[in-house]
Amino acid sequence: MKMKKSILILLGFCMLTNFSLGQNENILEKLINDNFEKLLPAIENLEKYEIQMIYTQIDKNDNDEISLNTFSFNENPQKYFYPASTVKFPAAILALEKLNDLDIPGVNKFTHLSIDSVYENQVSFDKNFTDECGYPNIANYIKKIFLVSDNEAFNRLYDFLGQKEINERLQKRGFSNTKIVHRLEVARTEERNKQTNPIIFYDENNNVIYQQPAKFEGTNIQLNLAEMKKGIGYYSNDILINEPKDFSHNNFFGLRDQHNLMIRITYPEFFNGEERFNLTKDDYEFLNKYMCMLPRKSDCPKYDSTEYYDGYVKFFMFGDSKNQIPANIKIYSKSGLAYGYLIDNAFIQDKENKIEFFLSAVIHVNEDQIYNDDKYEYDEIGLPFLANLGKIIYEYEKGRK
Repeated sequence: MKMKKSILILLGFCMLTNFSLGQNENILEKLINDNFEKLLPAIENLEKYEIQMIYTQIDKNDNDEISLNTFSFNENPQKYFYPASTVKFPAAILALEKLNDLDIPGVNKFTHLSIDSVYENQVSFDKNFTDECGYPNIANYIKKIFLVSDNEAFNRLYDFLGQKEINERLQKRGFSNTKIVHRLEVARTEERNKQTNPIIFYDENNNVIYQQPAKFEGTNIQLNLAEMKKGIGYYSNDILINEPKDFSHNNFFGLRDQHNLMIRITYPEFFNGEERFNLTKDDYEFLNKYMCMLPRKSDCPKYDSTEYYDGYVKFFMFGDSKNQIPANIKIYSKSGLAYGYLIDNAFIQDKENKIEFFLSAVIHVNEDQIYNDDKYEYDEIGLPFLANLGKIIYEYEKGRK
């Protein structure tokens, strides 16, 4: 009879700012040094490119016990970076959790909903609205978030949760280096980001089964972050403002929080009490299905594979290529790209070669130091760096017992 699985998490909080070997050596640093040329030019200037990395090895013994050993490189939890679409990952989880907490018969991730509008510049749709997948629901929003990083889908989940609730739920679960305070892509003032639309859920006969009123609730979370003013200028309403861009009122999702969230969703059975989200077995299966699904594999919505190629939101290993990802490699991830920042947070699995590992990283590419000018070196520097980093770790894992 097999022993019950257990887990041992070993955290290597080695924050390195140079490449000197010695008493501070860790596996991640050694891999970077051994593959230095593959990570050029970014790896030569850690400060300029604001690089941070976290890598977790997964080991299993004969009793099916699991140990996690984590290494970090140049990690600085207090250094600000713009998290872009990575904030959609916790939003998806929290939306599922909220549905379970409501515990209302008939209200679940597949329930038909409508959203009204009570504030200026908010978009509504009534109960008769349908799209290519039928009636809108929480499940379809989550699918779109992981398949193609849909911004509107995130904004709908933001309406369902609200600013205050998002942050309180994350704090409750121990994610203390994160704040999510605004929607994506649409311009909103700080006050309007505290506002949410009313939402109504319907049964199969279009009868109302739950109504959530509009809310106006903000968060008072203040994070002790450094370097929140970036660059030398930014465009606002097509006008160049010749001063650093202030990110102090923007979202933040610390890299360690991102990394730990991926571990917690991958191995929920090893967390108890308030560390564990109130999700069902079906919720975890649903998340895992769409976190690794490629756009071309989706029946609804359907996506053009020339536009939404395999590496479209899978930056590690494949972000610099439009080739198909081999069937034996599964990447469960949520990436982000905006303001010159590229972030990926992934659990990478290759059962054929018995490979499993976690990897998170951020890099910033903005040579002219101007924001909102659409001049960022994503293709030239950012995506090749993350793709090569993923390949380096993968090849190392391939040879590791």
